[in-house]
Amino acid sequence: MASVLSYESLVHAVAGAVGSMTAMTVFFPLDTARLRLQVDEKRKSKTTHMVLLEIIKEEGLLAPYRGWFPVISSLCCSNFVYFYTFNSLKAVWVKGQHSTTAKDLVVGFVAGVVNVLLTTPLWVVNTRLKLQGAKFRNEDIVPTNYNGIIDAFHQIIRDEGILALWNGTFPSLLLVFNPAIQFMFYEGLKRQLLKKRMKLSSVDVFIIGAIAKAIATTVTYPLQTVQSILRFGHHRLNPENRTLGSLRNILYLLHQRVSRPHLEKH
Repeated sequence: MASVLSYESLVHAVAGAVGSMTAMTVFFPLDTARLRLQVDEKRKSKTTHMVLLEIIKEEGLLAPYRGWFPVISSLCCSNFVYFYTFNSLKAVWVKGQHSTTAKDLVVGFVAGVVNVLLTTPLWVVNTRLKLQGAKFRNEDIVPTNYNGIIDAFHQIIRDEGILALWNGTFPSLLLVFNPAIQFMFYEGLKRQLLKKRMKLSSVDVFIIGAIAKAIATTVTYPLQTVQSILRFGHHRLNPENRTLGSLRNILYLLHQRVSRPHLEKH
């Protein structure tokens, strides 16, 4: 119990939260472009800079930063929960012994599951707030109208039921492998470098972190697209014209994204 409530776990959690907030603030416009491309697949511009230029031209200079506060709040909570759980579980399991890649993977997976179950409602709300007021190309997307975080929670619970706050939980649980894979590669690369030197430089940490994240993101990106659509929850399914919200639509969405380019060519 002392390991779970330790000062070291708290420091790791705060550092992880602050670091992620800083990084997200710097690269927030890129995340805005990513979300638009994932949800609005009929957008003709496919490159990041062209999407951002369209958003600024159509919605204003500050549009790429729309939804910054709810996203940062969710990210802060999410990373605090993840890093605290990860380091607490690692401290309890390892107990002064040398960790292994397999243990890092298991601990990362469990920490990710805890994080998803606790923070998914925050991500559902911030996804909708971030896309509110967007100029969509896809006519199947139903616009939202919320007056802030609290009102978004209220409207979702009132109109869609409380379980709608956990839209996208299944793909999110599958995406737990993203940080788990990231930490596995990160810890593995770090251990290899520490065999050759006493201490890692900030450049070393940055490089191995970037490599680990790139691998994890590439492997799980299709599920990230489905996760964004389900969290948004205002994207109708053709041809039934139903609103998304059920987990059984995951395979349909994946098939739709794969087959659309082929159909457009014909």
